Amino acid sequence: MSAFATGINYWPNSSAMYMWKRFDLGEIREDFAMIAGLGLDTVRFFLHWEDFQPEADRLDRAMTDRFVAVLDALNDAKLLGMPTLFTGHMSGVNFLPFWTLDRRQPHGRFRTITNRGESPFGIGDYYTGALLEAQRFACRTLGAAVRGHPALWVWDLGNEFSNLRAPASESDAAEWSWVLSDELRSASEAPVTGGTHGEDLFEDRKLRASSLCTPWIFPTMHGYSVYSAFARSRLDYEIVPFSCRLWQSFSRKLVLFSEFGNPTCARDDARVTLRSEREARASKGRRAAFECLSEDEMCDYAYNALDRLHACGALGGFWWCFADYAPALHDTPPFDRAKHELTFGIMRGDRTLKPIAHTLARFAAERRETLPPPAAPLADAATWYAELPSNIRPAYERYLRDET
Repeated sequence: MSAFATGINYWPNSSAMYMWKRFDLGEIREDFAMIAGLGLDTVRFFLHWEDFQPEADRLDRAMTDRFVAVLDALNDAKLLGMPTLFTGHMSGVNFLPFWTLDRRQPHGRFRTITNRGESPFGIGDYYTGALLEAQRFACRTLGAAVRGHPALWVWDLGNEFSNLRAPASESDAAEWSWVLSDELRSASEAPVTGGTHGEDLFEDRKLRASSLCTPWIFPTMHGYSVYSAFARSRLDYEIVPFSCRLWQSFSRKLVLFSEFGNPTCARDDARVTLRSEREARASKGRRAAFECLSEDEMCDYAYNALDRLHACGALGGFWWCFADYAPALHDTPPFDRAKHELTFGIMRGDRTLKPIAHTLARFAAERRETLPPPAAPLADAATWYAELPSNIRPAYERYLRDET
């Protein structure tokens, strides 16, 4: 038995994804003190890839020093850190180093943003060849820089990396996972996981948990009711434990749920104007609108999702995310085309806490111990991927009938 981890995903209110360029250690320390004061134990944060690795064979020393400073700040606040490498995909945009782009590869569903501006191109083969070697170099260098750091809990190999590019084969993804995990463990003495998400379950992206997650101390999963076409409603918190149970079944490991949450409706807006992501994609480039929850609805959603994660044997649950973002960021990517991404936080843009902050604190104060997951798998991976997508809704209905 171990403690059920209650954590949060972190970008600062003032700078969001531009944190490393506009680095404000004072704000970060203040935020970490607030997180610790709520009784949360772990912070998942993100290393903007191009800021840290402006060239394939060079890491920026100033950024590495800032990374160490963030870990020091976590340690001072008595928090643990999960640094996420090669970010990468974030809130509907792919932030990529210019040198990773392939002129033969259109950017596809997600915009590409580099330090030189928006690009029409997507990333090259992320899992093999030159890009894999560049990632190996970064893992060795960053790992050595923080070797043995007391706040370094576990590395995260990427944030929803299949949104950058899906691998050409299951074996490519498995080899990528093994190689980078070995580099990080050797260089830093810290374990490794990777930020997989619901679309890796509900689309066949050639990611198989049985091979991808083998070198990881535990797999992780992300899930959102507002992005799930089969959700019963925008308040359907069972999407989260259902996704966890599937990844448990496919990986045959205990799973940490490292992202769940929802955007907050404006306090003066009683309307909920919502549309599924599938409908948004069909809008041919027009700004997407997504479902939102009121501040009060968010509290019930979060507590129930955490309670059900605990019941299904998860290792923990991390809320997305710490802050709503300052008005100065509203016209910058990704928020210029994804306004809903502005309001997932437990802290409003004016730095006052929403009720959800106190709900998370209440759950954390219960200090639950993890439970064993159900012995029977929810599904067989080979059958699951062979039958997509027609099997998703019936499987969810069976889960609701048998496990809730």
